[in-house]
Amino acid sequence: MKYLIAKIVFFLAGWKLDASSEKIAAARNTVMIAAPHTSNFDLVFALGAFWLMRLPIKFFIKDFYTKWYFLGFFKWLGAIGVDRSKSGNLVDHASRLMKTRSDLTLMVPAEGTRKRVEKWKTGFYHIAVNSGKNISLGYLDYAKKQAGILEVIPAGEKSATFNHIQTAYAEVAGKYPELYNKIIH
Repeated sequence: MKYLIAKIVFFLAGWKLDASSEKIAAARNTVMIAAPHTSNFDLVFALGAFWLMRLPIKFFIKDFYTKWYFLGFFKWLGAIGVDRSKSGNLVDHASRLMKTRSDLTLMVPAEGTRKRVEKWKTGFYHIAVNSGKNISLGYLDYAKKQAGILEVIPAGEKSATFNHIQTAYAEVAGKYPELYNKIIH
């Protein structure tokens, strides 16, 4: 059903999926960056891309959205509720989740917000390093109306990895380009 919903949404919006079967296979069970993140619509197209690729997706969201009164809708989408009022180490929690599950891809909006940021948050990198997983570079390009996977890379030395990621995303356009800082570190 999710696949069909995604096909309809992508068709109506004029979007295309850009991901070869090799990239999809490589992205399974990785920490996937979701960038650029400048709009609430990003979740719609990101989920659609995952559903079209048939990748099992999980993503963190405020635990408010995973309460009973949403009738499991956000959990059905792949949400994992996080209580942000309690101090806890989300990186450690995500790393444990990635180590114990081999059937998911964890989507992380590295910018951490839809607003313009001076640099990306580094949690996705630490989750990948701590869990021994690769980093997949998921993208939404509103100028081209494409969603997909740029590439899958190992979480190597931090500065070199971030330089590689920054170069890979250099030509990707967010819905609101003025909110996307292409200098990520």
